[in-house]
Amino acid sequence: MSTPENAQTSSYSAVALTAVEAPNDTSSPSPDTSSSASELQLAVAESSNSNSSGNAENANAIAAQTTSEEAAELSTTLALAASPIVPEPVSSTSVSTAKTASSTVKQKKKTGGASSSLSSSAKRIQKELAEISLDPPSNCSAGPKGDNIYEWVSTIVGPSDSPYGGGVFFLDIHFPQEYPFKPPKIIFRTRIYHCNINSQGQICLDILKDNWSPALTISKVLLSICSLLTDPNPNDPLVHSIAQQLLNNREEHDSTAKEWTKRYACC
Repeated sequence: MSTPENAQTSSYSAVALTAVEAPNDTSSPSPDTSSSASELQLAVAESSNSNSSGNAENANAIAAQTTSEEAAELSTTLALAASPIVPEPVSSTSVSTAKTASSTVKQKKKTGGASSSLSSSAKRIQKELAEISLDPPSNCSAGPKGDNIYEWVSTIVGPSDSPYGGGVFFLDIHFPQEYPFKPPKIIFRTRIYHCNINSQGQICLDILKDNWSPALTISKVLLSICSLLTDPNPNDPLVHSIAQQLLNNREEHDSTAKEWTKRYACC
């Protein structure tokens, strides 16, 4: 297959061959010789025009090919940009893991970050419950009301050497979440005539207030309350009128206390 360059070379060769074959006598050119020269010039011109046209067509073809490739590349890029992004399928294992993590976070929020195991206060209370069940203090008993380890009920039998002898007194015990670093709250539910116990059942006892110590236990507290029934403290009373009666007329005080015991604390 001949290229434009080969065609041009062939044309030049033809021109050269024609020139060699032409007669050397130029002094008296014949009409045929002039005609041949004119034809030769015309052939060279046509060959040159043909070569120029071929080069232009090749350039246009290359430019068209380049433009087509760029257009195709641009079209592909636009198609990719317009196509929706399809997410990869999520496996059942990933879904299960996500649900477990979510459940763990919710459980931590509900319990304040604590584990499902018993708190330190609950463990301490359970330990004291085991101790008081095996070795209860004299004239006392105590234990949880139900499933709530922080809510107890207690009974104290009035000491026989006190005006409260023969009576059974019921008390409510509430343990705070901070126990044993904070004292339990103890309330008499049975009415009692006592200068250190008011009509709401509140008890004035130093170890339940400022003198509380984490070393104390509920057994020791109940023993202290029993001791308070035997030896009231009129110097730190909740009911001042009873304290004054105790100081000024002990016999009258004891008589009234016995009467209340029979009325409210006897079964």
